[in-house]
Amino acid sequence: MRLSDEQIQAELTRVHGWELKDGAISRTFQFADFKTAMAFVNRVAELAETLNHHPDILITYNTVKLSVFTHSEGGLTPKDFQLAREVNKIAS
Repeated sequence: MRLSDEQIQAELTRVHGWELKDGAISRTFQFADFKTAMAFVNRVAELAETLNHHPDILITYNTVKLSVFTHSEGGLTPKDFQLAREVNKIAS
């Protein structure tokens, strides 16, 4: 179920660090080095497989940018914010 603009704004208050950009939610994470960034990406990949919901991932040395929306719904759904919350747990 696609979320309304009001629901999206409410959900954004509950996912620290994530922002709405171009119809998706995204967050950039910075790590000490490439190896640590890749370990984080691997943990996110395992989570994404478990949830069957996969973010777009951009890796630039020690920086990882995640972006997510539900392609099949053409917008943001509760699954996107669930993934964001779980990623935040991994990152902390």
